[in-house]
Amino acid sequence: MEDSGYAGLTSEEALSRLAKCGSNALPEPRAGSVAETFVRQFRSPLIYILLAAVLVSFLLGDVRDAFFIGVVLVANAIVGTIQEHSAGRAALALRKLAQPKANVVRDGHLVELDARLIVPGDLVALESGGRVPADMRLTAADGLLCDESLLTGESSPVAKSPTPVCATGEELRRCMAYAGALVTRGRARGVVSATGKNSEIGKIASDIGKTPLARSPLLIRLEGFSKLIALIVATVVVFLILVGVARDMPATDLFMMAVGLAVSAIPEGLPIAISVALAISMRRMARKHVIVRRMPAVEALGSCTIIATDKTGTLTLNELTVTDIRLPDGTDLFCDTHADIESCHIRGKDASPDQARDRATALLRAASLPNEGSLVRGEDGWTSVGDTVDVALLAAAHKAGLPRESIEDDYPLIARIPYEPEIKYAASFHRHGDVVRIFVKGAAETLIAMSDRMEMNGRAVTIDRDRLLRQKEEMAAQGLRVLAFAEGETTVEDDGGCGRHLLVDLVFLGLVGMRDPTRPEVPKAIRDCHDAGVQVVMLTGDDPKTASAIAIDAGLTFTIDQLVTGEEVSLAEARGHASLDALARRGRIYARIAPSQKLAIALALSRNGHFVAVTGDGVNDAPALRHAHIGVAMGRKGTDVAKESADIIITDDNFASIVSAIKEGRVAYANIRKVIFMLASTGAAELVLFLLATALALPMPLLPVQLLWLNLVTNGIQDVALASEGPEGDELSRAPRRPNEPIFDRVMIRRLCQTTLVMGGGGFAMFYLALQQGYSESDARNMLLLLLVLFENFQTFASRSERKSILALGMFGNPLLLFCIAAALGLHITAMHVPLLSTTLQVSAMKPAEWAMLLIAASSVLFVMEFDKWRLRRKSTA
Repeated sequence: MEDSGYAGLTSEEALSRLAKCGSNALPEPRAGSVAETFVRQFRSPLIYILLAAVLVSFLLGDVRDAFFIGVVLVANAIVGTIQEHSAGRAALALRKLAQPKANVVRDGHLVELDARLIVPGDLVALESGGRVPADMRLTAADGLLCDESLLTGESSPVAKSPTPVCATGEELRRCMAYAGALVTRGRARGVVSATGKNSEIGKIASDIGKTPLARSPLLIRLEGFSKLIALIVATVVVFLILVGVARDMPATDLFMMAVGLAVSAIPEGLPIAISVALAISMRRMARKHVIVRRMPAVEALGSCTIIATDKTGTLTLNELTVTDIRLPDGTDLFCDTHADIESCHIRGKDASPDQARDRATALLRAASLPNEGSLVRGEDGWTSVGDTVDVALLAAAHKAGLPRESIEDDYPLIARIPYEPEIKYAASFHRHGDVVRIFVKGAAETLIAMSDRMEMNGRAVTIDRDRLLRQKEEMAAQGLRVLAFAEGETTVEDDGGCGRHLLVDLVFLGLVGMRDPTRPEVPKAIRDCHDAGVQVVMLTGDDPKTASAIAIDAGLTFTIDQLVTGEEVSLAEARGHASLDALARRGRIYARIAPSQKLAIALALSRNGHFVAVTGDGVNDAPALRHAHIGVAMGRKGTDVAKESADIIITDDNFASIVSAIKEGRVAYANIRKVIFMLASTGAAELVLFLLATALALPMPLLPVQLLWLNLVTNGIQDVALASEGPEGDELSRAPRRPNEPIFDRVMIRRLCQTTLVMGGGGFAMFYLALQQGYSESDARNMLLLLLVLFENFQTFASRSERKSILALGMFGNPLLLFCIAAALGLHITAMHVPLLSTTLQVSAMKPAEWAMLLIAASSVLFVMEFDKWRLRRKSTA
């Protein structure tokens, strides 16, 4: 390995630069214990307002409201604590990739130092098995291969070599070794160009530490809903107070009425119901290999309109695998790509597995013998050591029933020529009887030049180089990494004579195509996404040709103008957001994407109106995972950095699990809408009831304590059961809701008006008629309170689906809901008969005839809802 002559820094120069540039250590995670972080969440004006609300509610005697506001307060603090500490854990996981020690030339001598003491200008030595301690420009390299998949997403190691100082683009990348990359083979020296936060991995760490730029769609919609409810309640309460003042109502009655209405109309039980809905979906997701790290992410994934997915390890297996074999006579053979090697075989279009294996024997023998990798079956499955290409070839030979151990018994090794990027081949010499057999693997052009014959149907014929080169180009056009194989014989008796001069007049055996294969479940999962109205775009560090081939295998449809390169993204970024957003609107496949560009693309998609889910497993995916609306990390082969940055972790690394999670997210949001509709309609009915009574100068329809009781019966039991409703079965056949769609869409507003008029108007009519027929105010309120309880029972049952009839859902589809409805009604009946409760609430038992009349009146809301659902179904099928 020849050096450039650069002698490195002196100790004094290094100390000076360390003081100027700072340590090579990555940015520290945020300081402070969990308790300190939790306390910090209470230092904001919003929190002070909530604390004041808790105090006022408690002083007014509304302990329940104080409790629920306090629950929301603590829940918000917990969420903030988790998010802040997750950023710290992500940064800490990233720091683990930094090599603690490095070999550095100081004062003309090679010494071992802490990697954090490295400074720009240091001359660093690299060797196989270590991690690159800082970004460095290579001055010398000997067979250096670096695994940069964590940083770039590429599954195969990258060959490195020194290049001229003026190198740019791909040429520059080949002469650079980046911090965090693993040296899989060779050795090198290089001059450090960037350290710490200025390195590529340091920039990723800085992006992870920032506050997330995207907000959960659920939080956005609930914020709008909260403002709407607060405005409506405040308006109605102010109006009623003004009317009461005009009619000389006592101040105490006005105050109690305002408090009672506010308590009844504001759905305090909503936070608990939402938590239950999300928690149930989290449990269902866990059974389907989806772990949710942040509760709002459950619904967020169901709301996503586009998935920006990483290729390596997400759409593919992240394992370089032999998939295609092309023999010189044009025969195509294929290798199974299942996880279990022993269940895989070599197959052909017109040949049985045994015939295909026999035809591939010579080629795969040449793949196994000049091979420095190892593949061993252990108790926990297959383990491998060595270059990914060597391991892939050993696996292919094993699929054909040719494990290297059995071949080496017949072909004992004499000598080996290891692979070097400069010569582009590897060879081995083996004794076989009275001759020495030569086996060679390497670049197709190199081996074609070494050969003068090729194998055709079991015999050697004169080589047709043009034909073989065309075969190689055809395979490369499919995005395959192509390798060639050849064999020969010599009579050399001792290993001292085995050298490169013997690699002539070989027999060309064929070509092998390798790729990181698509996961078998991915095409169906992408079709399911399409049916669900969710777009899928692919982001990868691979070249456009490979990216296109994988995208086609995965089932992604795109046109040539929808294939975007990292260079185009860079140009669009330089021109500003408008240009990048326009590029994101047409892009479907993004190739040669840099880590920072993944985040830029995710944000551009968000600005284009999408709710964006980003998937990935590497360090390079972490910033996009953290700042997207929803980050999805792979659990098996994903890095700790990616997992700590994500909202959701797929434990089986199966893209299809994301589709299952989307379904559960939609179920969770549907259940939240059901709860909101039920609570809003009953609260609005109470407002209408009081408005009508006040307008006609009637007594207060319900006492404040009765309002509180009604609110307790409604919110405390039934909404939680409604939040546990199961899937209806058509979640993935509907398009996702528009990103700007509020919780109250036209269908919900229409039904809210209908049911509010039925319950509020019906309750007022019954109260008015009861007073007209001579009932006392207390008896009329007793009947009205029971009627509203029954209304709410029927309304809860009718709210089980927005489209399906309760007959289609089945009476016993949600046993918990039936139990809670019965419990709510039973609780009220108990209150009517227990002296202490009946006196406090001013309620009493009623006659069977009155019960029958109230049941018939209350069931009207169910028929109104069923009729509206029927009209909606009929309209959608017309």
